[in-house]
Amino acid sequence: MDAIPGAPATLVEDFTIPGPQGAIPARLYRPRTGGRPLPVVLYFHGGGFVGGCLDDADVPARFLAARVPALVLAVGYALAPARPFPAAPEDAHAAALWLAQQAAALGGDASRLAVAGDDAGGNLAACLTLMARDRNAPAIAAQVLVGPMLDPSMTRLGDGQRLNSDLSAADCAACYRQYLPQPRQRLHPYASPLASVRQAGLPPALVLTAECDVLHQEAEQYAAALIEAGVPTQVARFPGVTHAALARHPPALAEIAHFLGHRLGAGMAVAPNQ
Repeated sequence: MDAIPGAPATLVEDFTIPGPQGAIPARLYRPRTGGRPLPVVLYFHGGGFVGGCLDDADVPARFLAARVPALVLAVGYALAPARPFPAAPEDAHAAALWLAQQAAALGGDASRLAVAGDDAGGNLAACLTLMARDRNAPAIAAQVLVGPMLDPSMTRLGDGQRLNSDLSAADCAACYRQYLPQPRQRLHPYASPLASVRQAGLPPALVLTAECDVLHQEAEQYAAALIEAGVPTQVARFPGVTHAALARHPPALAEIAHFLGHRLGAGMAVAPNQ
């Protein structure tokens, strides 16, 4: 994925942005394209709220920057247990506000801002859309949730053995115990989007799941809730794919690029089957 055939080369820059509890590490991916301002995408890496880093977002961020094309900002948010909830979603919201304010200076168009993420990053992307709606900023045009962790109650997990999942209920429980140390936090909509009863008014969504993943059922139930609330939503489950592989799965990445190209008016997105 370092070199994407037929796609413009990508410039990568590391820096920090101001956050509510200190500097937030970020990495900007910029395609070598001239002309009009590009759409902007915030990408949040996975790691179960307790691990992961900017490097884990490199493949999807680099692909989307080249193929949408867009400015993609990967964000390194607060990790538990050192900084449990709500530090991570507050970092995510601060990063979104910063990107909306700085988009023009970076060569981007803040009116075409999308959020995306995988695993815990998918949770943050979903929660960020709730926060942005409730706080009236920033305006988010689309959301992409890739194998997201959306249900800290863990009542919707699939059967890991039957699914041949690479992620277990024990794995999820260990992550949630550190991220949400107080039981009542598991019902907060900014920690558990599935606990929210207010999905109306959220941006159009693409929800991608893996067949071999205990999380696919909760993600698809969230997609159903979005649809019921009138949110334009696309759902795709990829057969034979594991949780860990989904964010690097070429057909999944192409599906994301196509969705964002359509929703953000980029005009150069690849078709899902390419």
